[in-house]
Amino acid sequence: MVLPSLIIVLIYSYGPMAGSVIAFKKFLPAKGIFNSPWIGWDNFQYILLMPDTPRIIANTITIAVMKMGLGLIVPITAAILLNEVRQALFRRTFQTLVYLPHFLSWVILSGILIDILSPTSGIVNQFLGWLGFKPIYFLGDNRWFQFTVVLSDVWKEFGFGTIVYLAALTGISPTLYEAAEADGAGRWRQIWHISLPGMTPIIVLMAVLSLGNVLNAGFDQIFNLYSPQVYESGDIIDTFVYRLGIQQFQYGVATAVGLFKSVISFVLISLSYFLAYRLANYRIF
Repeated sequence: MVLPSLIIVLIYSYGPMAGSVIAFKKFLPAKGIFNSPWIGWDNFQYILLMPDTPRIIANTITIAVMKMGLGLIVPITAAILLNEVRQALFRRTFQTLVYLPHFLSWVILSGILIDILSPTSGIVNQFLGWLGFKPIYFLGDNRWFQFTVVLSDVWKEFGFGTIVYLAALTGISPTLYEAAEADGAGRWRQIWHISLPGMTPIIVLMAVLSLGNVLNAGFDQIFNLYSPQVYESGDIIDTFVYRLGIQQFQYGVATAVGLFKSVISFVLISLSYFLAYRLANYRIF
């Protein structure tokens, strides 16, 4: 029963690894991968000498870290607030509404965001105009683009992220809340001294495991939202590789960038699993 899945993984995940040798070659499509001349580390040296490389790495890390931080804080807060709701109908309705964006692709959501954030006809800028503010070009201004990307990603994913934290809250014994209430603790005291400590193991686990995504700032989202106007603040490693390989046909350089990112990500993922085992006693093997 496992064999079909194993075959798919071997074909689509391990098979393409043979193409990584392009990073060390001057790839010529007419000659193919294995007949193209070797150039050693020249592609990597070319990357390091490019003036845009530090900015692209900084953009990637900045966006990814902000997503990771808010991706923990917002779902935890939402889960605690939902746990305090006593009306089941309202709670289920709210959960359904906040879960829905997770199941929509960025191709769809980017079109929606482009419309509502338009500086001329977008509903957000119309509202700002009613308040007396000037229109803001959220997707075309380097001062706003990163914040727009991060907040829209959190809006899309926080509802689905609350599932894990709600499950952690349901595992806390109700007798702890009853005892705290009998001792005169209010709802905020109960949250601070019972709910949050009860969620601490899963919070630590999710925070540590997210470490492996430091270099993943979200290609699908940024590719559908950015433009040359915001390359300065929105260009990340994945979009840079796309432009190099698909648009500029620099296959060797693009492969070198992708291989560099993969090696760093592998190290970070390994470190995250080590920390998860040491801090949260979580292990997969």
